[in-house]
Amino acid sequence: MDIKTADLWDAFENQVQVADPIFTDFGGRDAFNGRAVCVQVFEDNVLVKQTLKQDGSGSILVVDGGGSLACALVGDLLAQLAIDNRWNGLIICGAIRDSKEIAQMDIGLKALNTCPRKSAKKGKGSVGEPLNIAGVTIRPGDYIYADVDGILVSEKDLLSP
Repeated sequence: MDIKTADLWDAFENQVQVADPIFTDFGGRDAFNGRAVCVQVFEDNVLVKQTLKQDGSGSILVVDGGGSLACALVGDLLAQLAIDNRWNGLIICGAIRDSKEIAQMDIGLKALNTCPRKSAKKGKGSVGEPLNIAGVTIRPGDYIYADVDGILVSEKDLLSP
């Protein structure tokens, strides 16, 4: 399904939050949607990988990496893991790497920027807690709609009758 955040905004402006336009598109899929799965980490991607190993069933992994650009939280191997486990997309409030490869992959991926340095592997952070990123609050299970124009967050499914 072709998601257009501008059209969704026009139809549901009182029911959605709009993320600040701080993200860049890196994935090969330019529009994606699904229910939010929330992870909070800082310069450590162990919980990101553990979560992506689970069946995503069309979900969106939203990672609050504290906005750090000091290291990448996702690279091509984790992007492929997301595809293999049926995740629709990733939103990373932090950096990624392997951007050229990820651009060829069938996954939606938005992040702040790139960095070649890999992250620490200590397993610190949290899973399943609400996140405050880009001027919005994202709770586990919220509906995320993303395209080249931006990201919308809703408590309810905007695409079902």
